[in-house]
Amino acid sequence: MSLTIKNTIKIALGLIVLPALLFSLYTWASLNWVYSSGERAGYVQKFSLKGYLCKTWEGEIVLVSMPGTQAEKFFFTVHDEAVAKKVNDSMGLRVKIHYQEHKGIPSSCFGETAYFVDELVVLEK
Repeated sequence: MSLTIKNTIKIALGLIVLPALLFSLYTWASLNWVYSSGERAGYVQKFSLKGYLCKTWEGEIVLVSMPGTQAEKFFFTVHDEAVAKKVNDSMGLRVKIHYQEHKGIPSSCFGETAYFVDELVVLEK
């Protein structure tokens, strides 16, 4: 059984295009399907633009429920430049962030965490 050039090209494209299409569909779904969303309040402790090739804003908020209790850290990612500016401007202030959690993101190119902050409100000046 001999393969013609057309059949060989079809098979090669099927082996390349189909997996790339499936991976793209999976990536799109993981970035657009929200697993959970919520709010956290605390003090932004660290916020920086990270990455060699894919630059993302990565931050850390310290959640303190009551004075004298153990502080918990919440790590997050910001994609929107306007929100990133708000986070930078609110360093050291008590803030409330709204986040969306996305499970199964295939690469750290989209962010180091699964928690994407889309809104920030300063609670005290």
